[in-house]
Amino acid sequence: MMSRRRFLACSLFLPALAWLAAWRPARGHGAGPALVAMRGTARGERVWFEPAGLWIPQGATVRFVNEDAVNVHTATAFHPDLHGRERRIPAGAPPWTSELLLPGEHYDVVLDQPGVYDYYCLPHAAHGMVGRIVVGTPEDAQWTHESYYQSTRTNGMPGTFPELNGVLATRSRHASG
Repeated sequence: MMSRRRFLACSLFLPALAWLAAWRPARGHGAGPALVAMRGTARGERVWFEPAGLWIPQGATVRFVNEDAVNVHTATAFHPDLHGRERRIPAGAPPWTSELLLPGEHYDVVLDQPGVYDYYCLPHAAHGMVGRIVVGTPEDAQWTHESYYQSTRTNGMPGTFPELNGVLATRSRHASG
């Protein structure tokens, strides 16, 4: 017969162990989606994506999570089909946008084509809420060099994109993490 102490230890320890075995940090290839948080200050006067620059391998999923308790946000690719913005995603890549995300909601997008994907938050474009995702590397066979890749300026909007080389430098952390 099992003692009460042993029963309590097993009933608490085994579920915790099962949860830890199933949990994986969302970093690196094959470890789940890469996370981009949508954040803002408590009064809503400042908003941003974190990280603003992200490297992922080709075919990875990016999950945008609204962690801002005050504001709604979107993740919207720069593309003429989406609100008339200039195209700042690889030629041939499908444009994407989330709906308005309430606090705690998320949106997933799979990026299959190598290149640079610049995006913004539709309600906060005037506040410079922009980000950059680099998929793959310039050495990839499908990589096409676009003029905007080296630009950190947004046309007609405040804010700047992270530099391409700075984002590429983070890939070793993601690949090993």
